[in-house]
Amino acid sequence: MPPNEKETDPDPSAGCRLGAPTYMLMAAVEGSGGGGAAAVKRRRDASTRRRSGGGGGGVSVRKRRVQHRQVDAPTAPPLQRLLAACRRAFRGPGTVPAPDDVALIRGILDKMGADDVHLRAVAKAATASGLQTLRTRPVITRTTIYECANFSIVIFLLPPGAVIPLHNHPGMTVFSKPLHGSLHVTSYDWVLPQQHRQGDDDATWSSSSTTTGGDGDPPRKRRLAKVVLDADLRAPCDALVLFPESGGNMHRFAAATPCAVLDVLGPPYSAGDRDCTYYQDLPCSSRQDDHAGNEDGGGGSGGRDEQQRRVVWLQETDKPKTLEMYEVPYRGPPIV
Repeated sequence: MPPNEKETDPDPSAGCRLGAPTYMLMAAVEGSGGGGAAAVKRRRDASTRRRSGGGGGGVSVRKRRVQHRQVDAPTAPPLQRLLAACRRAFRGPGTVPAPDDVALIRGILDKMGADDVHLRAVAKAATASGLQTLRTRPVITRTTIYECANFSIVIFLLPPGAVIPLHNHPGMTVFSKPLHGSLHVTSYDWVLPQQHRQGDDDATWSSSSTTTGGDGDPPRKRRLAKVVLDADLRAPCDALVLFPESGGNMHRFAAATPCAVLDVLGPPYSAGDRDCTYYQDLPCSSRQDDHAGNEDGGGGSGGRDEQQRRVVWLQETDKPKTLEMYEVPYRGPPIV
């Protein structure tokens, strides 16, 4: 991916400021322990009197302590729970998460919203970068919330009309959660040899081929692929998940409105110099039409037409020159 062009350093004192509620809470806690040695003695004497006065006082003290422990154990925020689930699921570069881990991560993502990832701060940082004002094409920004060798958590911001081109995810498991806006998602998986129709000749349903380059272009590899998803999505909606060989490993996102998508990628593209391949989807109807007509005299065309729409050629292509994607630093609270 292209490097980010502009970054704004955070205010080094930002993490040291206390809001009014935090300051008042700290003052109240400190004030409750004041009074010097005399106050300590008074509290000790009162405790002794309660213990000597019967079981009621002792029960009351124990009850207050239990309630205090419950207040001091807040529920972890969704982003922190997502990080913990990913650490459990992605144990190494070659790990495909177990079904239980997939269900856990999807369950967390399905309930997450824009506020859970501090989307306002992410969008503000993207705007402050000035990247879009310097260009006429839609600029996609990505913000990495967390990354290690096994997985990464990333937010993509797409302006209206922006497209993340058709690309693959080699050996990866990826969760995609739309957080804001509307987008069209198209995804494919490869057609495997055993999935060819019975009676089809190998020339028609060869799972791969090479096209001759024109005007000095090198030959391009292409393979048959089947449509997994071709739909408009509108946030909030459930997360999508793709696997190394299923779930729509090759996909394209096209934004109809300003969009934000939260991705969990395991392993990340950066692990082991992992990179993606871009594709162009092409219809594969002409040879199939001829073969189908010879096969059954033209009957049953409805089923064949539907199958033609579900199967395409994916031809390798260069990274589109119109794609502009830049990294913007994460400015939200850290997760550990």
